[in-house]
Order: sequence, then C-alpha cells, then structure tokens
Amino acid sequence: MKKIISTENAPQAIGPYSQAVYYNGTLYISGQLPIDPETGKMPDGIKAQTDQALKNVKAILEEAKFSLDDVVKSTVLLKDIKDFAEMNEIYAKYYDKKPPARAAYEVANLPLGAMIEIETIAIRMCK
Repeated sequence: MKKIISTENAPQAIGPYSQAVYYNGTLYISGQLPIDPETGKMPDGIKAQTDQALKNVKAILEEAKFSLDDVVKSTVLLKDIKDFAEMNEIYAKYYDKKPPARAAYEVANLPLGAMIEIETIAIRMCK
C-alpha cells in the first residue's frame, strides 16, 4: 500500500500531485522547485536555487524518516545547462560521500520560472 508523504517544511504541491510517495521501501520525491516554504518565493541565482531545492528534498526525506544517504537516484532539470558547474558545486555539498546516480538535463522551461528542479528516489538502506 502506498503512503503519501507531506511536510510543511517543503513547498506544497502546485498541482494534482504529492510531495512524495512511499511504497515498499522506496520513497519517490516529486520534482522540487527552489521555493522557500516560509516565504513562497524563489531565491536569485542558480547556486541559491540549487541549495533551496535540495533543502526541500532533505525536508521531505526527513519527514519520511529517510536521509540523504538513502538517495539512490536524482534527476536534475536545468533551465540552462551552462549552470551545470555551479549546480554541481552546491549539489556536492549535500552528497559529499557516496553520491547517488544522477541525470541532468536542460529543459525549455520550468514551472514558475525556476532555474532548477530536482526529482529524487530513495530506498531504505540496510545499516
């Protein structure tokens, strides 16, 4: 049976989807925009937006009793692939040990004019 995961520490869904779904040991986190859940606004610049999107991912992981160490796959959508190196600089701070598999794509546009969106899959790991 699937369980819907939701937290006020990440922005609420802007459409008919859940922040995350837990099913059979796996947590599927919807693409997280860099929206500050307290202000409803996005910071300026790719570094600040990457940081906020990952803070949102982390908040959802924590709500589901997961951690960044449990992340096995991320998909990063970038408005401009030229931001890849700056995004990587911030991303590496969150996944400094045993980073997950990842794909990164440039896309034509993202919701609300965001520069980045990050989707994540985590699996409950054996410790």
